[in-house]
Amino acid sequence: MVRQVINIDQEQCIGCGLCVSACQEGAIGMVNGKAVLLREDYCDGLGNCLPMCPSGAITFEMREAAAFTHERDDAEPVFSCPGTQIKFKGPQEEGRAPAPSAPQASALRQWPVQLKLVAPNAAFLNNCDLLVAADCAAFAHGSFHQTFMKDRVTLIGCPKLDNVDYAEKLTQIITDHNVRSITVARMEVPCCGGLDHAVKRAVAASGKIVPLAVVTLSTDGEILS
Repeated sequence: MVRQVINIDQEQCIGCGLCVSACQEGAIGMVNGKAVLLREDYCDGLGNCLPMCPSGAITFEMREAAAFTHERDDAEPVFSCPGTQIKFKGPQEEGRAPAPSAPQASALRQWPVQLKLVAPNAAFLNNCDLLVAADCAAFAHGSFHQTFMKDRVTLIGCPKLDNVDYAEKLTQIITDHNVRSITVARMEVPCCGGLDHAVKRAVAASGKIVPLAVVTLSTDGEILS
């Protein structure tokens, strides 16, 4: 049938994952750091994802597509992701077990990752985009590596459990290195407030102007802000 579904421009997609969280039907997923329409039969064509896309990569299109269904049967998708190696079990493979999906590559660029353990003079901090994350954030958000860690140096910590002042070390890191940008990934729980407060204090103490973004995750892994 011909109906309205979304189209995601892979060139414009910046891999932020906001559309994945916005899609209540579960039609969109992250593949190789880009958002893709995994299930056209799950796309209701209403476009909750459109206003969430910061790069304008999502548009509507009228085309031949499987009818929208509220039934969730992940073992029998009816759409394959173009340009990827992902293959879904379809009607022609009835009775066969779906092939296991390939493991996602880690986006970790350096070691160690614990903020307490990282040396302030580490070479990997030179000319970096920095991710300062709550250590439980990666367990809450399924596509954390591709959404947050890709192309960034990752430092993790827990302001509730670590008996240290993160601001002191972060100030030294920002002062001594060319940190191009900082992204803070924190949970919605109150104790995580210490993480972005420490980063903001460090940026102010360094005297530098560093682009800073704070992303808050719900305990269900949804991006709240």
